[in-house]
Amino acid sequence: MVMPFINDGKTPAAAGATEEGHRPTVVASPAAASPEFLDRPLRRSFPANEKLRILGEIDRAAGVPGAIGAIMRREGLYSSALSDWRRQRAAGAFEALSPVKRGPKVAELNPLAAELALALRDNTRLTRRLERAEAIIEVQKKVAALLGHPIENDETP
Repeated sequence: MVMPFINDGKTPAAAGATEEGHRPTVVASPAAASPEFLDRPLRRSFPANEKLRILGEIDRAAGVPGAIGAIMRREGLYSSALSDWRRQRAAGAFEALSPVKRGPKVAELNPLAAELALALRDNTRLTRRLERAEAIIEVQKKVAALLGHPIENDETP
């Protein structure tokens, strides 16, 4: 919230060019952007393989005095970050962060899927064959009835 300026006539700037008790509008020139600094600092992030590399390096340097501190200074890390990374490594979080292939995942084939597909195909084929045979039998019954030789129904309920 911008507070309005009230000219009480006591300030030296107020004695200058004022118009109806207000300061003249002054627009500040934009600050020159430094190519070295971003407008907002970015938080560093480490991929899982980088964390594992640093942790492995620190584990190998555990027996040498001052080596862990040198690695932390070189990488710009604090001990709290190392503690978090060690906890994540112990929980197995880094294996879950390993890169995976993008795109749709190929489902593992069920060993019974091929057998089921074959059975469904045979069932469909045999059902069609049965329908044709029943149609032929019906035609034969009608022809026999027209010729005077009725065929008795063999189906018993």
